Amino acid sequence: MLVTRRLSVAYSLLLCAACSAAGNGGSGGAGEGASSQGGSGGGTTTAVTTGAGAQGGGFNVGGGTGQGGGITCTPGGPDDDVDQDGFTPNQGDCEDCDPNRNPNAIEVPTEMGQPPFDEDCDDEIDEPEDPPCDTGIAIDDMDPLLSATAIDLCKVSSGPDDWGVVSAKWVLADGTDPVGLTPSQLQGFHLGHGFLPAFGANVDVRRGERMLVVSSGAARQPSDPGYQSTGNFDKGYTSGHPQGFPKESPACPGSITGTPHDSTGVEITVRTPSNATGFSFDFDFFTYEWPGFVCSTYNDFFVAILDPIPMNQTDGNISFDSAGNPVSVNNALLEVCGCPGNPPNPCMAGGKIFNCSLGNIELIQTGFGFDTEFGQDHGSTSWLRTQAPVEGGTEMKLRLATYDSGDGVLNSTTLVDNFKWIAKPGVMVGTNPVPE
Repeated sequence: MLVTRRLSVAYSLLLCAACSAAGNGGSGGAGEGASSQGGSGGGTTTAVTTGAGAQGGGFNVGGGTGQGGGITCTPGGPDDDVDQDGFTPNQGDCEDCDPNRNPNAIEVPTEMGQPPFDEDCDDEIDEPEDPPCDTGIAIDDMDPLLSATAIDLCKVSSGPDDWGVVSAKWVLADGTDPVGLTPSQLQGFHLGHGFLPAFGANVDVRRGERMLVVSSGAARQPSDPGYQSTGNFDKGYTSGHPQGFPKESPACPGSITGTPHDSTGVEITVRTPSNATGFSFDFDFFTYEWPGFVCSTYNDFFVAILDPIPMNQTDGNISFDSAGNPVSVNNALLEVCGCPGNPPNPCMAGGKIFNCSLGNIELIQTGFGFDTEFGQDHGSTSWLRTQAPVEGGTEMKLRLATYDSGDGVLNSTTLVDNFKWIAKPGVMVGTNPVPE
């Protein structure tokens, strides 16, 4: 079978200002926050809130509209927590009538025409974005915490009241530890993750100097030490399916996904900022399974599993196309590819039409292009952006993994970068091409 295979391929969440006067924060960058100014005075704590609500919509990061009702707040003393955000004025809360303004919040750039606010209570307004934190990371560093750093999730939490990364660990696709693998299998597992400055000649990082790469083969470019052929590198181990999988593609009725092989992933635990309503990250999925095994058992996957599960979903997978297809060789967003006669003619694979509208230039020097040993183009999605809602001031886990399906040859690789928080209501789960 392996020889045959080788040859045949030649909840939208709103953080409302629960004890605040009417007002709006600013927006920009990754999103918009809701902030307001309270009244003055001290003494007995009293707070009355009525009619706060929100309506969300659209894909765009930070998209959505908020509607505030009549809200009244009387601030308390220096040790009171009127807005119930976990901080008193003596603990650094600079506006105790707004739960979106405290030391555990993220700063939100001010939208033109809107009043500015100091959301994170550091006595600065609209301070410049922190510089990249992923410099000097070795391609083969074994520290899983650097996975967060490489995707630009830089801050480490110092405790329950401080947002940031809590922990990270290397995992198989189903979230289990790779401790049961043999030494040679474990070596292959760890070759499946890396921190790259670029992928091939034409795919750059989205931010900073490094990106996370997770692969069912080797997370390397052909020019990197440790690179293995994307067409025949079998690491020889299996794992369970992620929760909710196997998940068949609606575009491929009758196709049955095989057992996960050679998965490599990371699970990052994060405490969310108190005013966060969601997050986004960018990814680029490459697969050698295109075009030879579209709509087949050999349906390799990239999964992004969020815990807690978003509202209205049956499982935690948050990356899928508009047709409900998981991110695999069958997904409708695979547009970096090529075949004889394309362009102008589309490519046919597995009974499906692929327009390959982005051409094949992003495949060069990646191991997935016509410059490989078999002289044939394979496929990728180019950069896509997934976003999902979160509840501010809570803990979340995000698992990012890539795996083969059915066997371990013909590998797939995913690049992940540019994690950003969103602080505006109406965040919906979705994946779309990165805006130009």
